[in-house]
Amino acid sequence: MIQEFYSNGKLLITGEYVVLDGAQAFALPTKYGQSLRIEAIEEPIIYWTCIDADGSVWMQEQLTVDLLLAKEEVEGSAYLKTLVEVLRAAHRQNDSILQGDRGFKVLATLTFPRLWGLGTSSTWINNIAQWFGINAFQLLHDSFGGSGYDIACAQHDTGIFYLKNSIATPTVKTIDFNPVFREQLFFVYLNQKQSSKVAIANYRKKSHTINNQIKRISEIGIAMSQCLNLKEFMHLMQEHEEIMSALLEIETVQQRLFTDFDGTIKSLGAWGGDFILVASENDPTDYFKMKGYEVILSYDEMIK
Repeated sequence: MIQEFYSNGKLLITGEYVVLDGAQAFALPTKYGQSLRIEAIEEPIIYWTCIDADGSVWMQEQLTVDLLLAKEEVEGSAYLKTLVEVLRAAHRQNDSILQGDRGFKVLATLTFPRLWGLGTSSTWINNIAQWFGINAFQLLHDSFGGSGYDIACAQHDTGIFYLKNSIATPTVKTIDFNPVFREQLFFVYLNQKQSSKVAIANYRKKSHTINNQIKRISEIGIAMSQCLNLKEFMHLMQEHEEIMSALLEIETVQQRLFTDFDGTIKSLGAWGGDFILVASENDPTDYFKMKGYEVILSYDEMIK
């Protein structure tokens, strides 16, 4: 028997960092995602292969079901240890899938390059949860951890408001985000992974005194989702960046890299080197390519 599952990638438009402390986040699912194909086999072995968008194998592991069901620590690669951790957590929620007399050939295939940061882990977790018929938010909590907004994006084909008020049952509200200025919105991949440790440390020092900022970030997300013109949207992007810049004690991405850009730029997710949101009245492709950034996607190319 063969089963197939699919989960959407994600982009966090508002609420980075503060979503963990009660801010309502605004997020969008992407047209890119990850599939999971499971073939049941007669031997009690799990063969697990992960394929990148270019067809290359980036993870290939195998283990016996008995070893997986045992409690001792598994020797092997970091990938194997993560696989065991997640499958054991899934098994704790539903022990009917993994049995000692059968196994599986599993193929996980990304439709986006895994370095893009669109949710390699969250789409994988959500697909495993679908396979086991279990709560994906609980599975995330029991393995990788995180806010869970990416799991909500994996499960929905529209924009969402996300509130982390429960581990297993956060509040997720779907919204119809279809801005009239969508042709002026772009996503640019920076390919500049950076350590977030300093930013997170600075944020944590303030996290117990930021109720006003959390409230305003939540308001900004709602306002951005309802914007009727580009200038208002850009103003809200800028305000969000200024609030988070002060909390994290680091420059905004526009201050750091694109001071001469005619438009507004906002970091997405953790303030690192993945995608940025660009709002511009003119097509910014030539500007970013001259700066050395080759991956520039329009709103309609990226968002479901």
